[in-house]
Amino acid sequence: MPIDFISPKRIPRPFVKWAGGKTQILSHLRRKYPPHFKRYHEPFLGGGAVFFDLKAASASISDANAELINCYQVVKTEVDALIEALSHYVYQKEQYYAVRDWDPETLDPVKRAARTIYLNRTGFNGLYRVNSSGKFNVPFGRYKNPTICDAENLRACAQALEGTSICTAGFEEVLASAEAGDFVYFDPPYIPVSDTAYFTAYQKRGFGMDNQERLAEVFDALAKRGVAVMLSNADVPWMHERYGRYNIQRIQAKRSVNSNTKRRGEVGEVIVTNH
Repeated sequence: MPIDFISPKRIPRPFVKWAGGKTQILSHLRRKYPPHFKRYHEPFLGGGAVFFDLKAASASISDANAELINCYQVVKTEVDALIEALSHYVYQKEQYYAVRDWDPETLDPVKRAARTIYLNRTGFNGLYRVNSSGKFNVPFGRYKNPTICDAENLRACAQALEGTSICTAGFEEVLASAEAGDFVYFDPPYIPVSDTAYFTAYQKRGFGMDNQERLAEVFDALAKRGVAVMLSNADVPWMHERYGRYNIQRIQAKRSVNSNTKRRGEVGEVIVTNH
């Protein structure tokens, strides 16, 4: 039986900042949500702006970034312990680099999630970036008074995550779970608009054009299955050529992730749907 959106008692917001986050373009994306669907799937979760906005009663969310997924799992099941752990952190350069040097593999899930959220809230530009060895290497950020722990929002997020399936997985895994009548949203690392614009280091393997092509194949397979699919990406010629059979809307979005500050600002993006 199809379901409509539900409204939680408190409106949750993304608890991590994420490069290319969708909060600012939600007004465009909302117009593309199908009015009814059985289950929602989001394989490139990131900050989860669409997931939290959608308020779907049944959902499956995932990401290839294990550190990020651990945060969601801890928020869902141990939010009070996470809030307690975050309360011990301060916005201080020395502490930032000391915490950054911790090996997350040696930490329990709660402390590991607190470390990730702390680094995300206080690191440069809210980036999550790792080197070729998989080590987090974002420098200390410059803020006036960053919010490290928003307890009220974390509890609202925990409520929104109730009954939601959360796992670490690649985007192709959605083929094993999405069924006709479901809704899938893809928000992959964007295709670069220039040779210097590529930012995909949220996992050490990156996300190249071979991955973009495989994603397009998954989009096609889901569409043929009767799944409502929505995808966002950069407004580049390849997107129009590869997804030309579907509905494509061009929009403008403000982006701040660029080493050249003069190139930060509005950039062209597309929203692709099969419905």
